[in-house]
Amino acid sequence: MSLTLTPWRPGAPADFQQLALLLHDVVHERASVGFIIPFSLENALTFWSNVATAVNANSRIVLLARLDGHIVGTVQLDIDTPPNQPHRAEIKKLLVHPTARRRGIARALMLAIEQLALSLGRTLLVLDTATGDKAEPLYHSLGYTPLGIIPAFALDSTASRLEATTFFYKHLTPPAIA
Repeated sequence: MSLTLTPWRPGAPADFQQLALLLHDVVHERASVGFIIPFSLENALTFWSNVATAVNANSRIVLLARLDGHIVGTVQLDIDTPPNQPHRAEIKKLLVHPTARRRGIARALMLAIEQLALSLGRTLLVLDTATGDKAEPLYHSLGYTPLGIIPAFALDSTASRLEATTFFYKHLTPPAIA
């Protein structure tokens, strides 16, 4: 397994296709990432096109996880914050392809995005996830603190029921100077 993590530079059509397939497959595995089934590849391409606009505007950073050259995971850091919050950023859309899970990819992406946030002076990270989601133990293990749960926050991916969402935060500590 050769895992590489790199920032996404929009432009390569192959990357758009792989990202669309990743999102499409994650949604169809019933992940609660903001989309409702049926969810087409065209919908996924539109999503990534919008993300590319934010990346090109320097308001969002996307890390890609490639396994043997193929995109198997992503995470986003939204740095488009108000002027009074230059120390904060939001983590969005941690995605790992269903066939690549349980290999430490999500943890590697989260640790890398935290280091990237620190390098930008962002010392407070926030994120949210469906309450009870498989990602919750990961966030706990990485030191994220649950802030609270909002019941009936969003529809599940099948639009059959409302799900609660848990909000988390983490204060990052810059490395000590030796």
